[in-house]
This record gives sequence, C-alpha cells and structure tokens, in this order.
Amino acid sequence: MNSHRRFDFTDRMRSKVLGESVPDHARRFWFCFGGLTFTVFVFQLLTGIFLTFFYQPTPERAYSSVFYISNYVDYGWFIRTTHAWGSTLMVVFLVVHMLRVFITASYKHPREFNWVVGVFLLVVTMAFGLTGRLLPWDQKAFWGATVIVDLVRQVPLVGDPLAGVLLGGSTIGAPALTRFFSLHVVVLPLAVGILLAAHFWMVRKQGISGPL
Repeated sequence: MNSHRRFDFTDRMRSKVLGESVPDHARRFWFCFGGLTFTVFVFQLLTGIFLTFFYQPTPERAYSSVFYISNYVDYGWFIRTTHAWGSTLMVVFLVVHMLRVFITASYKHPREFNWVVGVFLLVVTMAFGLTGRLLPWDQKAFWGATVIVDLVRQVPLVGDPLAGVLLGGSTIGAPALTRFFSLHVVVLPLAVGILLAAHFWMVRKQGISGPL
C-alpha cells in the first residue's frame, strides 16, 4: 500500500507492466535464444565494469594491466575468461535467435522494423568483439586492428575518413587504442541500450510471434 502511494502504482499499471502472459509456443527452447542473448549481455556488462576498474588504456600499460588482472587480481582470471567466452556466446545466441525469427517468418508485417533493429543489434555485437580484441594490445590485437582498419577502408566513399577517425592518425598507436576503448565501453553500450529499449518495446506492443 505504501509503495502504491509513493509511486502511484495502480493494479492496472502493475498488470500492464508485469502481467503479460507468455504463449505456450514461446516456451519451447528455440524461442528462448533472445532471452539468453540478453542474459549474456548482462553478464558482459557486469564483468566489463569489473575489468575497467583495473584496465589502463595506454600502449605502455594496456598489456601489463591485462596480465595483472589475469594473474594477481582475486578471481580476475575467472572474470576475464567469462567476459571473453561471453562475447562468443552472445554472437552465437544472437545468430541462432535471428535464424529462428527468419525461419518462422517473424520478420514480416507488422514486425519489419523490429527485424531491422535486430540487424543493427547484430552489427553492434560484432563491433563489441572487434573493438574488444584490440584492448590487450598484443600481437593479435595489432594485426586484428590492422584487418579491421583495412576492411573499413574498403567502404565506398567514406572508407578512408572512417579509418582516420578510428586510428586518430595514419598508423595504429595510442589514439587508436583510446578510441577503440571509448567505443567499447561508452558508445557501443549506449547504442545497445537504445536498440534494446526499442526492441523490447516493440515485442511488448506486438506480442511474441507464433510458429510458422
């Protein structure tokens, strides 16, 4: 009763927010990969916040800070490994979820825009993996960043300017590390938050699609 007075929650509002029933067909396991993807994202968010407490995004300290996390921070090896494997699982679960949506024709009217949002979420998820790969600042990171920049340069018309924005110069160095780190921990999480809010709102308004 006190919470009703404080937040003005009526029974109708509570029912509208929390009382949505789940169709029987949506309880089959192949309908659960969207929720699994979101669950993994939450773990990625929590473990990522922990890692930023110790990571130092400079060429001189990046690798040593990752080494410190893995070898000296209590349970740091476990959290970093969870974060690394979570990035792979998130991509796998999202791809399976989108395949289910495609196979069951759930992308058709009136859910076309939600499908587009899902495609953007896939792109952002891949960008998470690519930007995160550079952060340890080892040989794999260097050559991975080189491949990323070369791919960006292939984009017609805007490829070279985009590559310049990513690098912050003509070569892979400190500005590139700072920009990849900023993308990974600020820009991409904000993009995911906005896209997820739109995605969940449309699912709630349109309901869970039925089987083919």
